[in-house]
Amino acid sequence: MTLDPELPVWALAAFIFLLRVADVSLGTVRTIVVVHGRIRLSVLLGFVEVLVWITAVSQVILRLRESPVLVLAYASGFAAGNAVGILLERRLAFGQCVVRVISKEGEQVARVLSSVGQVRGVFRSEAEEPSSRLVFATLERSRLPEVVRRVKALDPAVFYVVDRFSQTNGHTPLPRATGWRAVLKMK
Repeated sequence: MTLDPELPVWALAAFIFLLRVADVSLGTVRTIVVVHGRIRLSVLLGFVEVLVWITAVSQVILRLRESPVLVLAYASGFAAGNAVGILLERRLAFGQCVVRVISKEGEQVARVLSSVGQVRGVFRSEAEEPSSRLVFATLERSRLPEVVRRVKALDPAVFYVVDRFSQTNGHTPLPRATGWRAVLKMK
């Protein structure tokens, strides 16, 4: 694909920047989709990502002698694409997470968590006040903002930790390492 040779350099630089933001954002989301094992979606995202990348890099190569600014647009698009990809992935919230909550309102927190996920255990917390409870649950990441809002409404001083995971056997709340992390955890 060749753009109009009369196109001003600033317009071409903006076009390359936007293409690069799009392709790197797609790459970030595709990587996360691959980790979650979504084959069809990862194939589609990879196809579109490469099409966009080839378009961007070909424009830089074709007019590089004319203006080195295009290289800066390409590199800037890459950098911005990383941030956009991360923000996009947070919005999409693929997969599940483990939520651990320590609260004085542990029983009520457990009810909130069980309404949106699976409570895997409620334990007495030894580190906090004797009435505190540790609630351990798994839920879809897309439900996390709602859960945090509801739990904070019950106990503004709540302490919580969220861990993402991509696979569980359905019987244990503990996430299993996948991908490169699994190699590091081998004994």
